[in-house]
Amino acid sequence: MTMKKLMIWACVLLVASATSAYGVDGMLNIESAFGVAETADRFERVLGQKGMTLFNRIKHSEAATAVGIELRNTELLIFGNPKVGSPLMACAQTVGIDLPQKALVWKDESGKVWISYNDPRYLKVRHDITGCEEVLSKIETALDAMARTAARGDTVPSAPAGFQVH
Repeated sequence: MTMKKLMIWACVLLVASATSAYGVDGMLNIESAFGVAETADRFERVLGQKGMTLFNRIKHSEAATAVGIELRNTELLIFGNPKVGSPLMACAQTVGIDLPQKALVWKDESGKVWISYNDPRYLKVRHDITGCEEVLSKIETALDAMARTAARGDTVPSAPAGFQVH
């Protein structure tokens, strides 16, 4: 690893740990004012409003229960839009391993509920993305706005007609 990459990586980790609730490398965490199911429902509605496709919603805690493992409420939403992801992949095709986007809605050991997602700045370092600052900024702003809208008391619209899980 070059010194430049090492320095960029160190900065990303510092920013991620300072801005996220737990400081998990490359992951941002937004505390929700709602329970897991309601937060996930709200996030799903925000995705629909923003023209995103929800590819799947996985209830990890239900799957764990089915095999006799106790897990606090945890849901994973997998979503995307080729108008957003394709320009990023054009910058660095390997970012496709991290797409479509994912958001984890989960309850921690103290009962707080969180929406967690990959920090686009982490993806920049991970995939050595250069020359795509505008694309990364748009994704960063959109993810933050969607997560905060779902997690807070902001008004979330009803699901749009025809919006379905694919």
